[in-house]
Formats: sequence, C-alpha cells, structure tokens
Amino acid sequence: MTTAPSVPRPVTRPTAPAPSSFPALVTTTQVVRAVADAARRRQRVEVRYGGHDAGRPVADGGGAAVVDLGRMNAVAHDPHRRAFMVEAGARLTDVRRTLYEGWGVTLPAAGPGHGGVVGQVTAGGPGALTRSFGFAADHLLAIEVVVVDVFGTARAVVASRERNDPHRDLWWAHTGGGASFGVVTRCWFRSPDAGGSDPTTLLPRPPGTLLAHTLALPRATTDRASFRRLVRNHGDWHEQHADADSPYAALHSSLVLPGGDTDAAAVVRTRFDATLPDARGLLRRYADELTDGLDPGTLTEELIVVPWQSAPDTDRDGGAHGGPTKSAWLRRGLDDAQIDALHRHLTAPGAHGAPTVTLGSGGGRANTRPTFATAGAHRDAVLAAEFTVDGRPSDDAVDRLRRLYRDVFAATGGVPVPGAGGNDGCLAGHPDPDLTDPRWNTSGVPWHRLYYKDNYRRLQRAKARWDPRGLFGQGLGIRPA
Repeated sequence: MTTAPSVPRPVTRPTAPAPSSFPALVTTTQVVRAVADAARRRQRVEVRYGGHDAGRPVADGGGAAVVDLGRMNAVAHDPHRRAFMVEAGARLTDVRRTLYEGWGVTLPAAGPGHGGVVGQVTAGGPGALTRSFGFAADHLLAIEVVVVDVFGTARAVVASRERNDPHRDLWWAHTGGGASFGVVTRCWFRSPDAGGSDPTTLLPRPPGTLLAHTLALPRATTDRASFRRLVRNHGDWHEQHADADSPYAALHSSLVLPGGDTDAAAVVRTRFDATLPDARGLLRRYADELTDGLDPGTLTEELIVVPWQSAPDTDRDGGAHGGPTKSAWLRRGLDDAQIDALHRHLTAPGAHGAPTVTLGSGGGRANTRPTFATAGAHRDAVLAAEFTVDGRPSDDAVDRLRRLYRDVFAATGGVPVPGAGGNDGCLAGHPDPDLTDPRWNTSGVPWHRLYYKDNYRRLQRAKARWDPRGLFGQGLGIRPA
C-alpha cells in the first residue's frame, strides 16, 4: 500500500483512571487479544478511537475494558482493494489532508476536525459536500471489525458492500448505525461509481477554490419580524434547491443563530464551488433570495476566495462546540411558530449558558439513494438542525437548551418525529438521552425511530448476530431484538 507521511498527534493524558485499560494498540491482532481478554472477564468494552476520545475517562466506571486505538492512524492507498485504507484511530482532519495532498481526493464527512473518522462515518457522515457527493457512509467499501461470538471467541471480520459478501450486514450496520457491534479497526473507502484503479479517481475530488460568503444580521437592529424573515427565506431556499441536479448542488450554507448578547442575531456562512460557470452570479442570486424583504442597510456581507483545503474543518460550523447537542433532520424549513420559539428563547435575558442553533444544508446527492441503502435512513431532509451549548454548561443552561428544543417541536411532542410537521428525526451522531425521557419526549415515538426510522429492526438483527453477549455499545446503542 502507498502510505502518506504520518502526521504528528498531540498527547492527551487521562483525567481520571479507567476501570481496566490496555496500552495504546497498533495492530488488529493486538485488538483481538485485548477484546478476547475482556470477554473472558465478562467486561463491557469501551473504545477510544482517537480525536475527542483520546484520554477521556469512561462514562460510568462500571468495570469496562478500555481499548485505545489512537495510535492506529495510518491512511494509505490499497491497490488490492482499489480503495483507501484508513485505520480507526485516524482523525478526520488528518484523513482529509492526507487524501487531498496525496491524491487530490477527499472523504465527504464533517464535524470538528480533531474528531475520529470512525465516529463520523458510522453515524452516516453528513457535511459540507453532502449535496455534491452524498454522505461519507455512501463511500464506505469495507470495514474490519473485531467481534465476539456467543462462546466468547474474539476474531477480526472484514465486511464489505459486495452483494455476495456473507458479512454484508455488518458492513451495512456501520453505515449509520453507530459503532456498537464490535471494535472497528480499519475502513476502506471507494465511491460506488468509481471505476478503474487510478487512486485519483476512487473518491470525490473537491473544488480547488471556494467562494466563502458571510452575511450577518446585527442584533441591535433585528426584531422578530426580520429574524423570522431570514430564517424563513433560508428554509424556503433549501426546499426549492434540494435536487441533486440543481445548479446549487455544490453550495453549503450554515445559518447560525446565537443566543445571549452577541453582536449578531444571525450569521449565514456559505461556501460555493468557485470553479463553476457563473459561480459569482449564482451566489449573488442566492444571497438576494436569502435577504429578500430585509433592510439592506442593516446587513453586513463579506465575500472572499479561499483554497478548499484551507477550511476543511468548518463543514458544520455552528459556533458552540463541546457541550450537549440536540438535533433534527428537517424535510422543510421551520414554520413561523417554530421560528418564533427560536427567537423567544435566543433573545431571553442571560448570556451565560445561552444556546446556539445551526441550520445546515442537506439534500442534493444524499437524497438520491433509498432509505434502506445504508443504516442512516434520512434521505428526505433538506436541512440539518443542531441545538448546542458551549463546553460544560450549568444545569440551568442545559435546562434552557431542553426547553428551547421542546418548544420548537411542541407540535410533535417535543421531538422531531419523522414524517410529522416537516420533521425527519434526529442525527445519529448526536445521542440525546432526553429522547428516552417522557418528560421531554411526549410524542409516544421511541428514541430509535427518531434516529433510524424503519431500519432499526435490521440493525437489531445485526446486533444479535455480531454482538450476542452485549459487550459493545452503551446508552443509545443498538439493542438486540
């Protein structure tokens, strides 16, 4: 395999002792041994895939065996599989840089750049290139997973998307069903429509340059009517331009709505392929539709041209990071009652612990595949909504976030019930325990339908086959049938 130069990784030290842990592992064989040892001890297995997970103490201290894969971070071209091999501990920012600098291609995933690639891909992997190239999971060719059978025997299994692969259900489960079936050690990526063996054609080629447009609505001059108009315009535009053959398929927009006493009541960050014919004209028409009905004297705009690789880590730049997050897939823009709920909560007094809401582009190529093609079943959405609070918020801040989310989806029981009120469920990458709490979810719809819709039963069958002893996953992980 052709391997790009390794990228130095920062060392993050644990903040608390783990109940049981193994030294950082570097080979699949070592992982098999570690998992076998945990199985003999009847311990649940928790995995740190690098990035956010590096050095993090276990969630509950309940006797888990901690497997650290942070040093398994190679990225290489595998000529035998005609694909790119990525080890499970690789960080997304390193993967994208290595693929682009080495072969001019990329993986259309998103999220904080220091996050691990496994977490992104197994949650589906939406991002700034979703409209152009689909979800990251759509490009997953094969995956190596260390599993444990009913007798407690650990082994490594390679599962692929090939129709005749007897392990195909294990591959499918990792295309949006999370990583709760075993320990992922390696992934191979190749686009479904890629042919030949030239590595420069095996994954999508991102645009060389981007038009980066920023539009801000100052808080001092923003009333409820102008706030409603901007959010409504943004939603309407995405409904009208959701098709994969739209001239705007290469446009990604994030409407960021910060709470508290920030200078801006709303910021729209847009990136568009600068190499397309009439790219500037298309972007201008988009901005005009976005600001229709608003006073141009109150708006600030900026447009710059940037190389694509200079901003790969801002695919889902919502402003607030690291704290609790709630989410929703939306089949249409928010209605006026929902927008008014946003405005009421985001303008409430008290800057400390104020939530931030981000509405990011969806649709395009991601919506051309059937809902059963991957475990991630959300193929009808035009927007992805994230509700966040920075860092480690106080109980009051978390409660404020909960009440905001509940009120936005009040018409459907406080949660975005798929198929009701323009909703399409929740993003699998944001596990939210409140979805299991009848105080916050009064819809009568179980948490798993919000995340997986009709695909959950198939995921349960995969869980029963590949993790019959229930050693992997926790919280909102897949539960066997």
